[in-house]
Formats: sequence, C-alpha cells, structure tokens
Amino acid sequence: MAKGRVSFEQNRCKGCELCTTVCPVNIVIMDRSKINKKGYNPATVSEEEKCVGCGNCAMMCPDLVITVERD
Repeated sequence: MAKGRVSFEQNRCKGCELCTTVCPVNIVIMDRSKINKKGYNPATVSEEEKCVGCGNCAMMCPDLVITVERD
C-alpha cells in the first residue's frame, strides 16, 4: 500500500535523472514516451502504489520539480 504520492511539474523537468538514482523502490523513471516544453523526457512514477513517501526524489531535484505528499 502506498505511503505517499509523488507529482512532477513535467514541463519544468530538465531530464537530469538525479531523482531516478535515489528512489529506494526504483519507481521514479524517465518517461521516454513524452517530451516536455523544454525538449526533455520528464521524470514520472512507474508504479504509484509502491511509493513509500520518503521524499528522496524531491530533495535531490535541483529545479524543485517534484512534490511528495505523505499519507
């Protein structure tokens, strides 16, 4: 059961992939099927129900693109 929800301001994401390296459950991925307004593949969550709400991805993001809400 999910302990948190992650949301991304995808059009602000610059595709640095830093958030993908710190997710303990490996659910933060780059969405290769989309290109945002900046021309990058944005970050997204592959399996939202597995989110543990740790906030690592949001802390790592240099552009404050990610918001984590804990249940």
